[in-house]
Amino acid sequence: MEINEILDSIYKLPASSKENLQQYITEVSHPKSFCLMEAEKVVPYVYFIKKGIVRAYASREENDITFWFGNEGETVVSMKSYVENKPGYENIELLEDCEFYKLETENLRKLFNEDIHIANWGRKFAERELVKTEELIISRQFKTSLERYKDLMRDKPNLLRRVQLGHIASYLGITQVSLSRIRAEMK
Repeated sequence: MEINEILDSIYKLPASSKENLQQYITEVSHPKSFCLMEAEKVVPYVYFIKKGIVRAYASREENDITFWFGNEGETVVSMKSYVENKPGYENIELLEDCEFYKLETENLRKLFNEDIHIANWGRKFAERELVKTEELIISRQFKTSLERYKDLMRDKPNLLRRVQLGHIASYLGITQVSLSRIRAEMK
């Protein structure tokens, strides 16, 4: 996915503002299994996924808990690092070889002070991330694993073909055996 499409999906910028923002964006690639972000570390970058899939997870003694998947066109950011410049909570692992657009947070903050359109873009970006987080919390608290699986099938059907079932089961908060049962019932 091209950077113009990604930026416009957040908030449509005037051409001059978009050019100004793009001068600070670079392209990077990392292999499958690479850890893009580590919990307890400040991450001074915002990433936009050009190609590939990532997962956000928290580590526990007995296992990892996956709480988000991102694919082409989505943003990868540690909001704690982005907003407060403090260590984040999440680990981000690449589930495929990935290509990203990378933007240093400090450069973005500088642009917020120089260009009201980019500042508005940043506000819309943060609002979108807040809504995504709210939806995740509500889904975890009020929906069954079957409902969450159906939501995943509806909203991100490509993930079911590209992501290991163990990660999907972790995301749903169930075992792989329970996930197999759900999948069999739906056929």
